[in-house]
Amino acid sequence: MTEHDPVDQENPELDADGVEPGAPAEPAGEAGAEGSAGPADAAQEGTDVSDPLADAQRKVGELTTDLQRLQAEYVNYKRRVDRDRELVSQNATYKVLSPIVEVLDTIDLAREHGEVTGGFKAVADQLERIVSNLGLTKFGEPGETFDPTIHEALSHLGTDAEVTETTVKVLAKAGYRIGDRVVRAAQVLVVDPE
Repeated sequence: MTEHDPVDQENPELDADGVEPGAPAEPAGEAGAEGSAGPADAAQEGTDVSDPLADAQRKVGELTTDLQRLQAEYVNYKRRVDRDRELVSQNATYKVLSPIVEVLDTIDLAREHGEVTGGFKAVADQLERIVSNLGLTKFGEPGETFDPTIHEALSHLGTDAEVTETTVKVLAKAGYRIGDRVVRAAQVLVVDPE
């Protein structure tokens, strides 16, 4: 054999293409399928090769968005907890002070009859100071305009030429509230305008 002879010298059974005679030929498209794809193949398949800087910037953007979302959720959670804590505190104060309103009514009646003297006066004054510091305030006076949200009308006493709208004429029991929340409506007798 000559050196220009295409047959493999070491394996004489292979033909000029390096294929054993009688073996099925590989299709042309699969010849380099198992090997690494060249740059032309990568361009044809899409952009598998990407810019590391663009990937890093995209990742930073995603993480920043996640962080902002978590921060907003935390701020909302903190507000909700603070609001709930305040509501629980108001409800506890309301529950404790509601029964004391009857004691304060008794003290008011005793004052009207001049029976709040000596040691009892000191105790009554101290009790009123304590409930006032806890936020319990007294309301209701004769001459106020009747407001059904804070007054309970026990009776109408007829009409009065001096008033232009339904007005409290007599205060039977003072009302009490904590902030804007009414503990007990003022019990009143009212007069209507003529």
